[in-house]
Amino acid sequence: MTTALTGRSTLGDWLADPAGGPLIRELLTRLGQDVSQLGPARVFSLNRLVGLSEGRISQPLVDGLVRAVNDGRLVTGDEPTTTGGSEDPEPVRQGLTLDRIQIRDPFVLHDRRTATYHLYGSTDPNIWDGPGIGFDTYRSTDLLHWEGPFAAFRPPAGFWSEGSFWAPEVHAYQDRWYMFATFTAPDGYRGTQILVGDTPQGPFSPWSEGAVTPRKWQCLDGTLHLDESGAPWIVYCHEWTQIHDGAIHAQRLSADLRHTTGTPVFLFNASDAPWARPLPGVSRRFPAHVTDGPFLFRLRSGHLLMLWSSHGDQGYAMGLAHSASGRITGPWTQDEQALWPTDGGHGMVFRLGDGSLALTLHQPNNTPDERAVVRRLVEHDTTVTIEDTATPDGGCSS
Repeated sequence: MTTALTGRSTLGDWLADPAGGPLIRELLTRLGQDVSQLGPARVFSLNRLVGLSEGRISQPLVDGLVRAVNDGRLVTGDEPTTTGGSEDPEPVRQGLTLDRIQIRDPFVLHDRRTATYHLYGSTDPNIWDGPGIGFDTYRSTDLLHWEGPFAAFRPPAGFWSEGSFWAPEVHAYQDRWYMFATFTAPDGYRGTQILVGDTPQGPFSPWSEGAVTPRKWQCLDGTLHLDESGAPWIVYCHEWTQIHDGAIHAQRLSADLRHTTGTPVFLFNASDAPWARPLPGVSRRFPAHVTDGPFLFRLRSGHLLMLWSSHGDQGYAMGLAHSASGRITGPWTQDEQALWPTDGGHGMVFRLGDGSLALTLHQPNNTPDERAVVRRLVEHDTTVTIEDTATPDGGCSS
C-alpha cells in the first residue's frame, strides 16, 4: 500500500506522486520557483515551506494540499497503524554491508583497545519531520561487515526535543565517551547538546543542560576539538536559515564538557569558499549559502584542517579549510575546489588501524537513499587527497 502524503512528506515525495506532483508544481510556479532547480531542497518537508517562504505559504494552505490528495482527510502521519509491532526494536543483524544501512551524517570512531570501528549517524527513517526515535550505532572490525543496529540514544521522558535528531558524533575524552548531537526545540530553535556514555556503544544520556550552543541561534553539527594545550572547544554551524550566509564558529567548553565558556569566535562564512554556491530553489531576499558538518583534524605534520559541507556546482559537496596559524582561531583559508564535489557530504576523517587516514560521508543526499561511503585518503604535509580504492581493505584495523 502506498504511504499517504502528509505535511511531513518531502517535496521529492510529493513531486513523485501522481496526485501530489501537479499540486506542488503549481504551487512552486506561483512562487516563481523552477522545479528543476530544487536541488537539495527536495528533502525539505512540505511543512517546512511555511517558515522558508517568508509568509507566502500558510499552514492552512499546506493542510489544504494534504486534504486534496487524501480524499478530504487531513492526514498528519501520527495516525495509528493496523499492522502493529512498529514500536518493537529492530533486531540486531550480522554481516551487514554499508549499502544496506540507511544513514546520514556518518561518523566513525575507531576504538583501538578493542580494534573495533563504531558507526554513528542520523538514523531515523525520516529525520526531517515527525517524532524523533533516537540514534542507532553499528560496529565492525574491518569496515566491510557490520553488526547492528544497537540503540545508542533514546530520548528520556520529558526530553526537551521531540524530533529532528541529527548528526551524532562520539569522542573519547577523559575515560568516557561523549556524544555531540543536534536537536530541535518545540519553538523551532536548534542546537548541539552533549551526552555521555560509559562505552562507545552507549547508551548515551544527557550530560549538558540542553544545548550548549547559543539559545536563540539556529545552530547545528557541533563537533569537539582539543586545541594544542588540550583544552576542549566546540565548533558548530550558525545556520543559513537564520543568517542567509551560513557561518562556522568556535567556542570554548568547560573542562567537564557541561557548558560553554566565553563568547563564540567567528571562523568563516560559507561564501568564503570559491567552490561553494548559493542553495538553488530557495526563495530569499539574499542568496542562501549552507554550512554543514564541520570536522577538524590535524595531520602528522601538525597542519590543522577542517572538513565541511555546502552546496557546489554538482549538488551537495564537501571541501577543506586550512588554519594558517595551526590554531582553531585561524585565520582560515579555503581550497579552490571541493574535495568531494558531487552529491555527497557531511563527512569526517579517522585513522585506520594501520595509521593511515580514511574518509566517510553520506551519498547520495536524498532521503531515504543516503548511505555511508568510506574512502582511503592520502596524507600530505598540508592536505589530503582521495585514493581511487573504493573501500579500505579488510584487516586494516589491526
